[in-house]
Amino acid sequence: MTTHVLEQSRAMTADWRDFVALTKPRVMTLVVFTGLCGLLAAPTGIHPVLAFTAILCIALGAGAAAALNQWYEADIDALMKRTAKRPLPAGRMDRQTALHFGVGLGVFSVLLMGVATNWLAAAVLAVSILFYVLVYTVWLKRRTPQNIVIGGAAGAFPPVIGWAAVTGDVTLLPLLLFTLIFLWTPPHFWALSMFVRSDYANAGVPMLPVVSGPKVTRQQIALYTLPMAAAAVAPWPLGLAGALYGVAAAVLSLAFIAISIRVLAHHAPEPSGMKPEKRLFAFSILYLFAVFGALVLDRWLLA
Repeated sequence: MTTHVLEQSRAMTADWRDFVALTKPRVMTLVVFTGLCGLLAAPTGIHPVLAFTAILCIALGAGAAAALNQWYEADIDALMKRTAKRPLPAGRMDRQTALHFGVGLGVFSVLLMGVATNWLAAAVLAVSILFYVLVYTVWLKRRTPQNIVIGGAAGAFPPVIGWAAVTGDVTLLPLLLFTLIFLWTPPHFWALSMFVRSDYANAGVPMLPVVSGPKVTRQQIALYTLPMAAAAVAPWPLGLAGALYGVAAAVLSLAFIAISIRVLAHHAPEPSGMKPEKRLFAFSILYLFAVFGALVLDRWLLA
C-alpha cells in the first residue's frame, strides 16, 4: 500500500514535458520525415489537410510505440546512464500512466488514419506499432544480439504508410524504401551501441558489441552497409526514380561505405577512442535524411 501511494505521489510530479519525453521526439523526427517523403513521393496527390492528418497519425503512432517501449523497459532504463533521466526511471511518472498513454495514443492514431485516409495505411501503422512493442521490445531485445536486425523493421514502415495513405496500395518503390531503412538500421544502431556498450552490459541487454565484441560488430557494420547501398541506389536503374536521386544516393552511399571501412579498420577498444564509430553514427542520420530528401526533390522537380 505504501509503495502504491509513493508511486502515485511521484506520478503527480509529471507534467506535459514528461509525456512528450515518452514519445521520444528526437527519434520521431526521422520517422516523421521518412513517412512524409513516402507520402510526397507517391504518384498521385492528396488533399493538404489529409496529408497533414496522415503525418500526424504516423507521429502519434511512433510516439505510442516509444511510450510503450519505455513502459516495458523502465527497469533497464534505470540501469543505463543515457536513459536514467527518462520519466519512469526518474520517478516522475508511474508505469500505469505510461501504459494508458501509449495504448490510447496508438489506438487513436490507427483509427484516425483509417477514417482520414484508408484502412490499408491504418493497418500498416498498427502493424508497425505492434511490431516495435511486441516483437522488438518484448520478444527480441533482451533475448538475442540480432534484436536490432529483426526489430529494425519497425522503423522501416513510415514511408510505406505515407505512400499507402495517398495511393491505398503498396508497390515496389515503398518496399525498396522499407528495405533501405531495414538494412540501414543495424549499422546505424551498432555504431551507437559500440560507444555506449557499457550501458547495455550493465542492463543485461545482449547487444552485439556486448555479446560478440567490437571486432565482430565492426565487421557486421561493414557487411550490412553494402546491401544497404544497393537498396538505396536500386530505384534509379529500376526506373522508379530519376538521375537526380540516383546520383545523390550513389554519392551518399559511397561516403557511408568509406566511413564504414574506416570503422572496420579501427581497433580502439574503449569508447573514448571510437571517433570513426561516432562519425558513422552521426553521418548515418544525415544519410537517411539526405537520401529521402533527394527522392522527393527528384519526384517534384521532374514531375
